Amino acid sequence: MTIWVLGDQLTTEVGPLATTDPGADSVLMIEAHGFARRMPYHAQKLTLVFSAMRHVRDRLRAQGYEVDYRQVETFGKGLTEHFAASPDDELVLMEPASHGAADRFRELVAEAGGDLEVVKNELFLCSKARFDDWAGDRESFKHEGFYRMMRRETGYLMDGDDPEGGEWNYDDENREFPRPEVRFPDPPSFEPDEITQEVQAWVADEFETWGDGEGFAWPVTRTQALAARDDFIENRLPQFGPYQDAMLRRSWSLNHALLAPALNLGLLTPQELVEPAIEAYENGDAPLPSVEGFVRQVLGWREFVRHVYRNAMPDLADANQLGHEHDLPEAYYTGETDMRCLSECVGHVWDHGYAHHIERLMVLSNFATLYGADPQELNRWFHFGFADAYHWVTTPNVVGMGSFASDVLSTKPYVSSANYVDKMSDYCADCPYDEDATTGEDACPFNALYWEFLDRHEDTLRSNHRMSLLYSHVDRKSADELAAIRERAAEVREMGADGTL
Repeated sequence: MTIWVLGDQLTTEVGPLATTDPGADSVLMIEAHGFARRMPYHAQKLTLVFSAMRHVRDRLRAQGYEVDYRQVETFGKGLTEHFAASPDDELVLMEPASHGAADRFRELVAEAGGDLEVVKNELFLCSKARFDDWAGDRESFKHEGFYRMMRRETGYLMDGDDPEGGEWNYDDENREFPRPEVRFPDPPSFEPDEITQEVQAWVADEFETWGDGEGFAWPVTRTQALAARDDFIENRLPQFGPYQDAMLRRSWSLNHALLAPALNLGLLTPQELVEPAIEAYENGDAPLPSVEGFVRQVLGWREFVRHVYRNAMPDLADANQLGHEHDLPEAYYTGETDMRCLSECVGHVWDHGYAHHIERLMVLSNFATLYGADPQELNRWFHFGFADAYHWVTTPNVVGMGSFASDVLSTKPYVSSANYVDKMSDYCADCPYDEDATTGEDACPFNALYWEFLDRHEDTLRSNHRMSLLYSHVDRKSADELAAIRERAAEVREMGADGTL
């Protein structure tokens, strides 16, 4: 028997490799380079994936496994070569998270003359059966109910039948804006070793990429990933909660964990994040609101979107309920814009393959949605630009929540004017655009786009009870004011298209 290890399943802690014998079972790993040519992926993302794969290959060999490591253009080619060398082999694979991948791999293995057994993916805490039992015949899904179910199921942050501290959610306590004297520790940086340096050079030469490939500092081994986790628990988790929604020019990372790239590769498991965080709370080393906020992201939201994606595909990939068809503004690709918030957030992605969740939702997705950008282009941009992004990650987050192209997991669009950005960031202070103005050439583009969005989608959104207050403000605007807003929104779209935003 051979365990087929995918590039995002690099674990020996759970799954088939957790119970195998190095002397009896072998391992297959396939570097499918054609997969990396589908998009102009961030150079750091490709470096991360291929370096992590090669490090796991070497670790498994050191543990005594026979590892068939194929560096080929396609998975089909790698499988054909493998079965040519081992014609009677049987493969075992954890189920891939991406839609349709398991069926496609079954076809490829059959075409290569082999057998494939697909087993449960143990890199998630909630099984398909448990989610489907909870979901019943729902066609749309609410995170809060799922999150409470997962807390009860696991016992995490529970006091008997009640949530620890008496509240399920401490989000209201996690929206502070830091005073100027608050400082944020630098996250750990992992110096590229010989393997990573070799991959960096190869990626730069071999692939058409986007983003800065030189500043690579992500963990590529399990040892490094555990060190990154421990550093977060000790140095940033205690202050993670209060400032998790803030956006600052002086810190691209703030107190965020930066563990999603390692988690989504399989270098860490969800349990290995949640349980030490809870232990820190129980030991008095981190406050409950910070720990609950972190647990909610890992135990709640990550598990939730994985299953929403599974249930809503393939329709979710093509969803566009608002009919948005504009190309993304050029600034998303170049980072060149006078809008300080957009420049900063795109810059974070360019420099690191990362921006934190509020930058993703309330700047990058918010602006694209107000602008009327095609949600599938936005999804593609997130997919190739972020180090932690995979189709199962970006599609529900971007298409479902970020752009409201589907109501499968959101009951309203997450849109705002410049007021939110000004409240939760220091971006507006240095921006040449006036965050308080709606029309005129110096007016912040967010503002006209926001009111024009509400006006344009009135037929769809006015009946939504969560939007009633906003439409009461729309109703106060005169016909002349709305005409000026529409004119300014059209100007913003022209600037976005020609790169003069």
